[in-house]
Order: sequence, then structure tokens, then C-alpha cells
Amino acid sequence: MTGSLLLGIDIGTNSAKGVLCTPEGEVVASAVVEHAMAVPRPGWAEQDADQVWWGGFVALCRQLLAGPYRGEDVGAIGVSAIGPCMLPVDELGRPLRPGILYGVDTRASSQIDALNASIGSDAMFALGGQRLTSQSMGPKMRWFRENEPELYRKTRQILTASSYLIFKLTGEYVINRHEAPYSSPLIDLRRFAYDARYADEVVPLDLLPNMAWTTEIAGQVSAKAAAETGLMAGTPVNAGAVDAAAEAVSAGVVEPGDLMIMYGSTMFFIQVTEEPQPSDLVWATGYTFPDTYAVAFGMATTGALTRWFRDQFGAEEVAAEEAGGPNAYAALGALAGKVAPGSEGLICLPYFSGERTPINDPRARGLFAGLSLSHTKGHIYRAVLEATAYGAKQNLETIKATGAVTKRAIAVGGGVKSRLWLQIVSDVTRQPQIVNERSIGASYGDAFLAGMASGIIPSIDVLKQSWVRPESIIEPNEAASAIYDDYQPLFRALYEQTKSSIHRLADLADESRLRAFQTVATT
Repeated sequence: MTGSLLLGIDIGTNSAKGVLCTPEGEVVASAVVEHAMAVPRPGWAEQDADQVWWGGFVALCRQLLAGPYRGEDVGAIGVSAIGPCMLPVDELGRPLRPGILYGVDTRASSQIDALNASIGSDAMFALGGQRLTSQSMGPKMRWFRENEPELYRKTRQILTASSYLIFKLTGEYVINRHEAPYSSPLIDLRRFAYDARYADEVVPLDLLPNMAWTTEIAGQVSAKAAAETGLMAGTPVNAGAVDAAAEAVSAGVVEPGDLMIMYGSTMFFIQVTEEPQPSDLVWATGYTFPDTYAVAFGMATTGALTRWFRDQFGAEEVAAEEAGGPNAYAALGALAGKVAPGSEGLICLPYFSGERTPINDPRARGLFAGLSLSHTKGHIYRAVLEATAYGAKQNLETIKATGAVTKRAIAVGGGVKSRLWLQIVSDVTRQPQIVNERSIGASYGDAFLAGMASGIIPSIDVLKQSWVRPESIIEPNEAASAIYDDYQPLFRALYEQTKSSIHRLADLADESRLRAFQTVATT
């Protein structure tokens, strides 16, 4: 007989986190393990499924179950991971290559072009509710089939990061319904079923896992997985989630009109909707609960951009932090806080890793415009924060155009520690943001979802009763908003007016890196 504690584990891009929670939402144990992302060549992003995904899961289980709690205390398990990723496995479920990551991996651009030409973007959009982008798994499946045919012939299933964890735990091939629509053009979003009409252009449908809602049970922990993890064989496992969806649930984003703004390495948004809300520019998909839908959208470089700035230009602040002074980000924020909205005529384009929504341009690049000799480190750092806010406003206006209505926005992620950043985003977007008392992350949402799937938690009402505790609301400052209204059109025009030049610069940089890669490979 298993206990009632709920285990939630999330495998992120740079680290993995696990929590053990009571059914009332009290965290009784937590653990974190770090890992890396491989970039074997320009435009590629990969991770080893066994070392990083499953290895991280096992390490977290061992840490969480090494203290006063044991496998028999765990009543249900919820998992999430980065996604949508693409992992081919053989007939025994063994990975045939490293997992190809989500939208940060842009290798399938030519496959996107080919599918748009042969099928038609409008036809795929009508079926699956999404345009093909670097976030789509379908083009990456086609890339795998075309470029690694020997491995493709050995493939028996194509999984994601979360569905691989479920397989390792239970032996079942299952994908959650939030992630499955990224298999476009192989899915009919309105019927929520795979569709074979374009399978010849991608892969056969029998290579795809079964779909289930996150709050459904995918299977039980096998004897083999129990021996590896310390969990009890027979413990129920839910159908998994993408990390962003689990984090949204952890913050209380569960009803139509609820919007999550996640401040992480990237800025990601999920808004719950009553019906599918297809858009040319963002991703319509399912959500975590039965018969719920969502609009998902995300920028490529936000928290990663602030880290880049700290690492490249914040040596003084980092050294002071290491000597016992304030956090380097807080020190940079203090400098930026002394600068007026608009950074005195300075605008940054935050496209340092290309951009996802709403421009969906993997060849976009970063830019600072308006620099003068009067600008300081504080001006430039504030311009970086404002750039993410301008991008956020573009995204929020895009989903509004789909007909989706935002009733409330909840801010989550590591970036919520910066009240200046939150305030700038609220000022630019004119969107109030709720900040919860605690922002634990996706693993906390996984634990709740495990409770729902297993029946240990009887109702979604428990989430608001004891798991989620709002702390404050960041309200827009109208005076600052009025200033930003003059800058927003310039931000958009700057991209359009420089697009051809930055695309050429991106091509030149890729050619240079590829030459360097080829030189190293032949020596």
C-alpha cells in the first residue's frame, strides 16, 4: 500500500527539480540537479535522453527518498519536461540518437519550407491549428527520416522528453494532449486525434504514442523502474506535461481567461481558453485537464539575455556579490531603476537567439539602436528589460486578436524576483500581474496534477484553497505607460526596417561557424 505524498519532477533545459508534497500542498522535500544542453553544430540543440532526462529523474528520486521519506510514502507521480522535443527509440524503447529539443533547435527549416510547398501552410493550419515553426515536431521528424535513414529504419516510436520518462517508469508509450498538437501536420486539433492525410510527408502514425490528458494515469511504476529509482512498483504515474504547462498549473492558471507569464531563460505564455483559438502567429493546443484548450506562445531570449548581460558586462557586480555584496542582478537592476522609462532614447531588439512568437523568425538577431555617449550600463540594462516587455506586448496583442480574453495574468519563474522587470512589463503592456507568495515551478504543478490523476486530490478547487497563495499585484503606472506608447511602434519598425540586414549577418555568422566546425571535424 502506497502513501499519500505526491512526487513531482520536472526536467528543464539546464536543470531538473523535484518536490514531495502533501495533498494540501505543503512541500516536505525538494531537490535540484544541474545538467547541460549540447550544441553539436549551429542551429542544433540536443540532450542525451538517458543521461540527462532519465538520469536526472533517477538522481532526484534518490535524493528525495534518501531522508525520512521512502518509496512507500509516495502515492502518485507527476512528470514534466522541456518540450516539444523529438526522440526516436527502437523496438526495446532505447534511444537511437540524442533528443532534438524544442524551438531552440532550428535544424528543420528546409523541411518546414518543403511541407509548406507540398501541402500548403493553410491546409496544415486548418487541420492542426498551428503554422509550422521551429517549435513543431513534424518537420523535425521529417528531418530525421531524410538525414538519418539508417536510424529511422530502426525506429518503432517517436517520443518527447516527458513521454520518454513515462516509458522508462511504466513501459507505456503515452504523450499528453498539450504536447501532441505540436506533431502538426499529423493531428486534427478539433477532433483531438491523429490524422493520416499527410503522414506520407512526415512519418507513419503508428510511430506516435497514445494521447492522454495530463490528469489521466498513463501506467504504474514497473519493477525495473522501482529498482532504479527507489519508488514502489505499482505507484501510479500521470500522463506527463510540458514544463510550461505544469508551471502554469502551479500558479493557479486553470480557468478560461487565466494567463501565465513565465519569466525564465525564455519568456513563455499560456492562456487557458474554452475552445481552440487557432492563430497564424501563436500555438493553439490542448491543456492539462480534460476538454480544456490553451493558446501558447513564447519569446526566445529573455532571462538568457539578462544573464548574457550580467556575464559580459557585470563583472563588477558579480565580484561584489562573490565578496558578500548584493545579488548581481539586483545591483544591475538598481542601476536600471535610476533610468527613466524609454532608457533616454535607447531601444534593444532582444532577438539574440532568433525569435519565436509572434514574428517566428529564427534568423532574427539582437540590436541596440539609439546609443549615444551619454548612455551608461544602467541605460543599456534597462533597455534589455524593456525589450522583453515590448516583445511581451506584441504577443499579448496577438492573442487578443484571436478572440481570447485575458481575465487575469499571473507571473511565475525566476524573473519574478526582479520587481523592476515586472513593473516594466506591466507598464509597457498595461497588464496587471499577480505574484504568488511562492513560485516553486513546474515540479510543484506536477505534484498537484499527480494528485488529481490518482484521486488523492478530489477536486481542482483544492489548488486555490491551499496550494496557491497570491501575494501582490503589480499595477501599471499610467505615466510610464504613456511614455512606452511612443517607443512600441519604433520597436516594431526597427525589426522590419533592419530585417534583411540582420538576416544577412545571421547567414554570415552561420557560415563562419560552420567553417570552423568543419575545420575542427577534419583535424
